[in-house]
Amino acid sequence: MIVVVRDGNVYKNEWILCPVCGNKTRVKIRDDTVLKNFPLFCPKCKQETIINVKQLNMSVIKEPDAKTQSR
Repeated sequence: MIVVVRDGNVYKNEWILCPVCGNKTRVKIRDDTVLKNFPLFCPKCKQETIINVKQLNMSVIKEPDAKTQSR
């Protein structure tokens, strides 16, 4: 965690970790960052996950699997 003081305010910066493999991604967020339905890509495991972030808390959105068409 990195603490940045700007204009008298204190902001915490943190790397988003991949929910699949746990490695750092290329996205950094602050404590006032809000993401909704954000497609997070991990360069290591090559997985894309849809996430929500609010106040440095990340939640993973589960997408239903694609169903095959029946005739």
